[in-house]
Amino acid sequence: MITLHHCHQTRSMRVLWLLNELGVDFSLRVHPFDRSLRSDEFLTRSPAGRVPALEIDGEILWESGAIVEWLCERFPEAGLGRVPGEIDRPDYLVWLHFAETISQHAAALTQQHIMLFDDDMRSPVITKIEAARIAKCYAAIEGRLSTPVENRDYLLTSGFSAADICCGQAVYMARHFTALDGFPALAEWYQRITERPAFRAALPPEGAELLYEREFYPVLTKQTEDA
Repeated sequence: MITLHHCHQTRSMRVLWLLNELGVDFSLRVHPFDRSLRSDEFLTRSPAGRVPALEIDGEILWESGAIVEWLCERFPEAGLGRVPGEIDRPDYLVWLHFAETISQHAAALTQQHIMLFDDDMRSPVITKIEAARIAKCYAAIEGRLSTPVENRDYLLTSGFSAADICCGQAVYMARHFTALDGFPALAEWYQRITERPAFRAALPPEGAELLYEREFYPVLTKQTEDA
């Protein structure tokens, strides 16, 4: 039995998306994004008190990138990983883990806009820098997708993979802070992968408590900070 411990609109969403793509049976345990993740009970599943945590075959795994790699190896018939010896293996690993580069900037902006309740603690400078860093990440994906390689609809020449899932979910979070304007190949890719039923099934259900209550959070200015 597989159990995924999940919070809506967090990195655990990429594991949920992957499980949907794999078509395997699993149960979903949704947690609020609050201090309950620091409880003694949850810390036995994830020592840092973060999601995702995955229970499978009597083992508990944490860290989304590691879970994604392991699931792709556990269910190779789905063809979402790239094993050693495959020509796309190096690119697969690079783009799979590039998702964390994107996510760390989205996480910094999530903290600035959402987690810091005192306006005096929020920094217009940090929000401007981190939003620009997300744009740099977008540019990296744009460059990859714009390379004149036949059938480059996805990050790997060989087709859709868990790398698209991980980077796609990271862009899903980052879009709340930096728009896709000016990155046409990225926007087309993002639309393509998020039309997949497995992605749709990973979205928060109607009425769920959301981490991001707004569609977009602009860079802070002194005026918005004081508002």
